[in-house]
Amino acid sequence: MPPNMHKRILNEIAEANNDKSAETVVYVPHEGDIYKMLGSIQGPRETPYEGGTFLLDIKLHDNHPFAPPEIKFITKVYHPNVSSQTGAICLDVLKSNWSPAMTLRLCLISIQSLLDAPDASSPQDFQVAKVYTSNKQQFIREAKTWTRVHANVSLDAYISSHYEL
Repeated sequence: MPPNMHKRILNEIAEANNDKSAETVVYVPHEGDIYKMLGSIQGPRETPYEGGTFLLDIKLHDNHPFAPPEIKFITKVYHPNVSSQTGAICLDVLKSNWSPAMTLRLCLISIQSLLDAPDASSPQDFQVAKVYTSNKQQFIREAKTWTRVHANVSLDAYISSHYEL
């Protein structure tokens, strides 16, 4: 990897970790492999996800930033644009609208924003999208339940239970 690419990735990690207002964290569990990392975002305030900590699996491509990272939820999320089975995320900036100007911090903030503003017209999980469009109150109740049950593990606790430190 070119040294300037390594430096950019390290700068992106630092930027994500230093932005206290966004409440984002990036951690590289495999020392020496900065292409595989974990991320953490907080559920947006005044949403069914408020109070939850959502963990993400992040994989960068060898030609980062010229290809979007592969990001999926580790934490189970009840959301029309997130697969309840795989954690896959349907978000245009992680696919067709990717730009090399995007950073890890901006990716995490975009995912937080997606939690705040579901788009049922482009669902990743059709069942959840159906509930979202037909019965908003049921959707909110279910999303709050999933947040309470699944989004309660901190990144530190996840790391200590899944990786040798």
